[in-house]
Amino acid sequence: MRLDKYLKVSRLIKRRTVAADAANAGRITVNDKVAKASQNVKVGDIIGITFGDREVKVEITSVAETVKKEEAKDMYKEL
Repeated sequence: MRLDKYLKVSRLIKRRTVAADAANAGRITVNDKVAKASQNVKVGDIIGITFGDREVKVEITSVAETVKKEEAKDMYKEL
């Protein structure tokens, strides 16, 4: 699954366009490498997102095309 779509489906970032902009600006890393929005992600990858001066690191535990709001947090594990 594309990185920008995963971020939207997992609700780490609200909109796919915002996720794509953040990735293309270099604020998102996958496995400690700067990632583009089109990069494919899979279970086990570690995503780092920089929000201003705060950084969030999560590990992907599942990938799904659609999930309910309540189940979105089950798609990743915060590190």
